[in-house]
Amino acid sequence: MIAYKPHPDLPPPITSVGILGWLRKNIFSSFFNTILTFLSLYLIYLIIPPIVQWAFINADWIGQNRDACTSGGACWVFINVRFSQFMYGFYPADAYWRVNLAFVLFAVLIIALLIENFPKKGWLIIFTLVGYPIIAFYLFHGGALGLEIVETDKWGGLMLTLILATIGIVLSLPIGILLALGRRADNMPIVKSLCIVFIEFVRGVPLITVLFMASVMLPLFLPEGVNFDKLLRVLIGIVLFSSAYMAEVVRGGLQAIPKGQYEAAEALGFGYWKSTLLIILPQALKLVIPGIVNNFIGLFKDTTLVLIIGLFDLLAVVQAAFADPHWLGYAIEGYVFVAVIYWMFCFSMSRYSQHLEDKLHTGHKRN
Repeated sequence: MIAYKPHPDLPPPITSVGILGWLRKNIFSSFFNTILTFLSLYLIYLIIPPIVQWAFINADWIGQNRDACTSGGACWVFINVRFSQFMYGFYPADAYWRVNLAFVLFAVLIIALLIENFPKKGWLIIFTLVGYPIIAFYLFHGGALGLEIVETDKWGGLMLTLILATIGIVLSLPIGILLALGRRADNMPIVKSLCIVFIEFVRGVPLITVLFMASVMLPLFLPEGVNFDKLLRVLIGIVLFSSAYMAEVVRGGLQAIPKGQYEAAEALGFGYWKSTLLIILPQALKLVIPGIVNNFIGLFKDTTLVLIIGLFDLLAVVQAAFADPHWLGYAIEGYVFVAVIYWMFCFSMSRYSQHLEDKLHTGHKRN
C-alpha cells in the first residue's frame, strides 16, 4: 500500500499579492471601479498640478511689500509681512516673549503627560490644571512680577483662538460629564429636571446667540458697578454651550454600559460615586472617544464666531488685513493660510483620538 503524500502548497498568483494584489482588489476590482479610477486620476491631473504651480513653483516668498509679488503665483510675502499680527493680534511686540513662554510651557506639560510611566504624573496633572492657568494668566495679562498689563481687547490672532479653544475644551468635558450624570439621576428629580432644561435649551439655540447673550445681555443682569471682561463672558458662553453637547455625548456612552456592570459594582459594595468613577464612567468615556473629539474639533472651529462680538481671532485678523489698501487682492493666500492652520490642529486631534482608541482597546470596529 502506497502512503499518500500531500501536494506541497503552491505559491499564490503574483497578481493576488503585494502591490498588484492590492491594486486589483481595491482599485481595479470591477469594470465600473476601473472607470472611476481613471476618471479620478484625470481629475487629479487637472487640479493638483495647477495648484502646486501656483502655491510653490511660481510663488513669491521673500519681500516687504506687494511689489515683490511679480511671478503670477501665490504671494506668500503677504503672510510673511503680517505673520506676527496673525499670531498675536494687537498684542505689544515687546511682550511676544510672554505669549511664547506660556505656550512653550503648555506644550512641555502636554508632552510630559503623554509620556507613559512619567514620574509623579499625578502631581503634574494637578499642576497643569491648577498651577499652569495662574501662570499663563499673569503671562498673558500681566500685573505681577513687574509685567506690564495688556488688556484683553489687544489679544487676537492664533493666540486668542488657542486660548478660547483650550479653555473651552478643558472645562466643557467635566461640566458635560456632570450634566450627563445629573440627567440620569432618577433619584434626584430636581437635579435631573434642571440638567434636562439646561441641555435642551442650550442645544436648541445657535452658538452665535449664546455669544450675544454673554456679551450684550449678561451685563444687564449684573448689579450696578459690576462688569466682567468681554473675553471672560465669551469664555463662559462657549464653555456652557459646548458642555451641553458634551453631556449628550457622554450620556450615550453611559447608556451603552450593560446593566451587569452596575450590578457587579453593587455586588462589590461600591456606592454610587465609587462605582461611577471607577467602573461605569471609564468604560463610557472609552466608548465615546470619537464623539468627544468630534465635539472638541467643532468647538475649535466655532471660535471663529467671536468676530461677531468684536474679538479678533485668527480668521478675523486675516480678514481685517484684506482691508489694507497695500494688500488688496490677496485674500486667497490669507484663507489658504488659515485653512492650513485649522487643518493641522483638527487633524492632530483626530489622529490622537484614533491612537487613544487603539491604546485603550475600545473593542469597536474602526476603519
